[in-house]
Amino acid sequence: MVFSDRTLRDFSLLRLAVVAPEHQVADVDFNLERMRECVAALADDGCRLLVFPELCLTAYTCGDLFFQPLLLTRAQEALFELAKLTSDGLCLVVGLPVAQGGRLFNCAAVLAGGTIQGIVPKTYLPNSAEFYDERWFSSAREVTSDTLSWRGQTIPFGSDLLFRCRQMPDCLLGVEICEDAWVAEPPSGRQALRGATVLVNLSASPETLGKESYRRDLVRMQSARCLAAYAYASAGAGESSTDLVFSGHGLIAENGIMLAESERFCFDSRWAIADVDIERLVNERQRNNTFADGQMTVGRIIDIDLADTPVDTLRRPISERPFVPSDAGDRNRRCQEIFALQTTGLARRLRHTGSKTVVIGLSGGLDSTLALLVAVKAFDRLGLDRSGVRAVTMPGFGTTRRTRGNAEALADGLGLTLQTISIDAAVSGHFQDIGHPPDRHDLVYENAQARERTQILMDIANQTGGLVIGTGDLSELALGWCTYNADHMSMYGVNCGVPKTLVRYLVEWCAEEEFTGAVATTLHDICATPVSPELLPPDAAGDICQKTEEQVGPYLLHDFFLYHVVRLQHDPDKVLFLALIAFEDRFEVGEILHWLENFYKRFFSQQFKRSCLPDGPKVGSVALSPRGDWRMPSDASSALWLGQIAALRQTLGLGG
Repeated sequence: MVFSDRTLRDFSLLRLAVVAPEHQVADVDFNLERMRECVAALADDGCRLLVFPELCLTAYTCGDLFFQPLLLTRAQEALFELAKLTSDGLCLVVGLPVAQGGRLFNCAAVLAGGTIQGIVPKTYLPNSAEFYDERWFSSAREVTSDTLSWRGQTIPFGSDLLFRCRQMPDCLLGVEICEDAWVAEPPSGRQALRGATVLVNLSASPETLGKESYRRDLVRMQSARCLAAYAYASAGAGESSTDLVFSGHGLIAENGIMLAESERFCFDSRWAIADVDIERLVNERQRNNTFADGQMTVGRIIDIDLADTPVDTLRRPISERPFVPSDAGDRNRRCQEIFALQTTGLARRLRHTGSKTVVIGLSGGLDSTLALLVAVKAFDRLGLDRSGVRAVTMPGFGTTRRTRGNAEALADGLGLTLQTISIDAAVSGHFQDIGHPPDRHDLVYENAQARERTQILMDIANQTGGLVIGTGDLSELALGWCTYNADHMSMYGVNCGVPKTLVRYLVEWCAEEEFTGAVATTLHDICATPVSPELLPPDAAGDICQKTEEQVGPYLLHDFFLYHVVRLQHDPDKVLFLALIAFEDRFEVGEILHWLENFYKRFFSQQFKRSCLPDGPKVGSVALSPRGDWRMPSDASSALWLGQIAALRQTLGLGG
């Protein structure tokens, strides 16, 4: 691997595990041995934080055996034995019953550096239905001292404890126990406001019908609400089944995304592992001013040492298409939602202006096709006659038979009258006016065609009292792959929030779900056509010779860069690291770095085009409107980012 000499900490990543060890009720020695085995296996796998279930040293279902001093004493002894396993930079969070001040508490002990660093008692004790926690335990609110004295060691004790990694200070650990997460105001919320980026929950959650999905949603949404990683470890099937069944459901979520989940209903030990991105969480919080407005509380912070993990592979999903869900069902729902956003945005603008006409330049390519489909559906929703959708195809020097034929077939299938206006003569006359040789296929040659087309569309809109619908997409705006005051300009840009990799899926979805027959057939062929502005003459066979991705790079890569640079605020070093994992079998490191450099150069230099964008709907978490998500000076320097890329190139031996 290219980054084999790097560690997860270099990229602000922490590998953690939630564990459901094989266990037996009240058999502390058996439970201790199984936990030892889990620690050994997970440490070998690079895990540095291991979270075990609620009361895992004794089991949760001991009932009145919790009043037996022998059980409590042996659990305490076992905890000291487990602490010895952490001397090499591990951190274990372990559940056990703890006696203090004449009361018994259901606790989570944090072990690191070979010692017990602190003990957190459970705050909320369920005492209804199948739960009887108050029969045995007291709440953290009834603690009489903020320390414990065990074996001559003074141990911090209380629900106000957080644990900070010395080697990665932004990695701050907060602990809550089972029911704490199910109440209206969980302790983890207050812990997050104090800076905790990793929240762990030691649980013994029995299974009942439908509870699995509810629990999953609870964990996922708490991670989103707290802008944190949330690791949930629940007791396994070894618990008593007198009245209940436990499954060992382990979950790890990060800012609303489920990273890992364990197998349920197993009697042997099971776990789930994930690499959580601490930097991403900190970046999210810095962007979110309402999070910063939350009421802070005070408490104690204990520093602990965590060992690093060499980079071997990454234990978190890294999608090569971050804007496109991998699950077909999720993807269809996403497409339906985006299409609804686009059509509603346009319909609202038409209602406001009173316009009953829209004008669209139809090239036979993906973007203009999607814009046309949006316009047609918007007209249908408003009960307007489709004759108000004025599709105009403007063949020029680079137009091919395939794209022109698809434009004609699409308009015909949708019941539209397609107006054809050749731009050859107008552009040739313009070349003569400005003294530009018509055989010089440079930027002037290309942009003159784009501007002539926009002028035609604007003038037709004036003739008909209509709106020119912009067709450019989010990826083109990021790269500045649009001609200033040409396809860059419109009266409403319906595609401005949709990245190129998603445009294709949207058109395919329209072919499958919204349209049938000849229209669907045409849409499938449009999706199979290479992306091109068609501003240079076709090849000898009459096919497209100017392919966009050969000039600016693969949109697959650029959309990946766009997401990780703009949405997640990662620097080039981390973007390259993640890209190498996502595209391991598709692109070489030199190719990725080349196009990443190109992305940064274009993204910075082309901001002036984004500073004066037409209106258009935001549809996802990445948007570049100067009135919305993205505010950037047009003359910002890219030197800092390009400097890191140059250093990477040198380090990797890829030349200057």
